[in-house]
Amino acid sequence: MIVFPNCKINLGLHILQKRPDGFHDLETVFYPVPLQDALEVVQSPSPTDDIQFTTSGLEIDSSVENNICVKAYRLLKKDFPQLPAIKLHLLKVIPSGAGLGGGSSDGAFTLTLLNKKFNLEISQNRLIKYALELGSDCPFFIKNQPCYATGRGENLEEIELDLSNYKIVLVNPKIHISTGRAFSKITPNNQRTGIKDIIKKPAEQWRDVLKNDFEETVFAEHPATKQVKDELYQRGAVYASMSGSGSTVYGLFEKNMDVQLDFPSVYFVYTV
Repeated sequence: MIVFPNCKINLGLHILQKRPDGFHDLETVFYPVPLQDALEVVQSPSPTDDIQFTTSGLEIDSSVENNICVKAYRLLKKDFPQLPAIKLHLLKVIPSGAGLGGGSSDGAFTLTLLNKKFNLEISQNRLIKYALELGSDCPFFIKNQPCYATGRGENLEEIELDLSNYKIVLVNPKIHISTGRAFSKITPNNQRTGIKDIIKKPAEQWRDVLKNDFEETVFAEHPATKQVKDELYQRGAVYASMSGSGSTVYGLFEKNMDVQLDFPSVYFVYTV
């Protein structure tokens, strides 16, 4: 069985406050984007190995045991010992450490793939709880619909939001951003207009009001990311922003617009 874990972009991202548990309360809108990895599972004939995990495509900077897909399998195996040995292969297309949630998506899709393949009959709400154990962004990919997110990102409210009238251009300058370091540079602020209200405005009105709090520090430390955003606006984007903690920057363009971009050949550029 094969599934295709997709990525996401953040439409606005406010860091509201630091919590006693060390995490941060935030608000954002997650929007799914069809840039996809591929994940295939087959039952293994091996009676001893519980999971054989392999990858291809983009390099993944983690050991097999630390890979989120392997962690997802082991998480379910604890509660479902009947889960058989498997072979799991990941074709990696979504850049890692890029603010697109590619790793989170792989983990969440592993949960749903195993649930379906082996008839575990886990409810969506329970899958979301498992996903949160893997990472703060993972629960979104269980729903995989436009969602207003609060808490660590796990409190999800599906919203009516359709960007199909726009081209979405993703540009990743191949800079790996540490999410932990990005959070450490943030000064939380919970005294402003909420993203849920801002997102109701037309996208053409988002430029000056829909903000990603990570941009200030990431742009200062990595000027190439700000240059990407500036270039997208210069080329006619109605809205541009960094996604997550970076370094991917995306632009929304009118659907019928012929978008001419000139980024270095080493950059990852993808248009939906």
